[in-house]
Amino acid sequence: MAAPATVLVVDDEENINYLVASALQLAGLRTLRAATGAAALDLALGESPDAIVLDVMLPDLDGFEVLRRLREAGCRAPVLFLTARTATADRVRGLTAGGDDYIVKPFALEELVARVQLALRRVGGAPTQAGRLQVHDLVLDTEAHRVWRGDVEANLTATEFSLLRLLLVNAGRVVTRAQILDHVWQYDFSGESAIIESFVSTLRRKVDAVEPKLIHTVRGVGYSVREP
Repeated sequence: MAAPATVLVVDDEENINYLVASALQLAGLRTLRAATGAAALDLALGESPDAIVLDVMLPDLDGFEVLRRLREAGCRAPVLFLTARTATADRVRGLTAGGDDYIVKPFALEELVARVQLALRRVGGAPTQAGRLQVHDLVLDTEAHRVWRGDVEANLTATEFSLLRLLLVNAGRVVTRAQILDHVWQYDFSGESAIIESFVSTLRRKVDAVEPKLIHTVRGVGYSVREP
């Protein structure tokens, strides 16, 4: 039998930390726990968890700084922020910094577990279309989970990869914002188009900063990847 996926839970509130870890364990996942940013970095880099539930407000480093250091160290595990901050600007900051989800306190444990499972499926637990998707010199390998623009490999988060794959599968067609929310996140972001726009902007920096431009905005509708 395959070993269960490991999730690192980072929260300085002991009761929340315990409840989240317990709920994940009941869902069949292995958990690690940390109460500070420094401890989270040590565990994440030493144990290589498959996903991380990360509180933003920690006693030493905030969650955004922990995420930045993790990504710089090469950690590609999906990160789900857990925070009391509800502002759209905070959501955009966390997601575009390389986070994969943003869960606001108070929350339902069942929903948190579902989102963690979804994040794990994105990075390898769910079947993907075999082979490669390609438009011009932009190539996405669905099995190796790698992306290249020309000879340069792009480092994408799990959510960025899912978004790009959706656009490439529908190459030449317009993908609406509603379709992006449904297929990439599989739940509603309350229509906050700033989230999608931020992710598309990040994708453009990573895979579409050279000519010819392949990712196009269809105003008032959505986005399209098409041959030049």
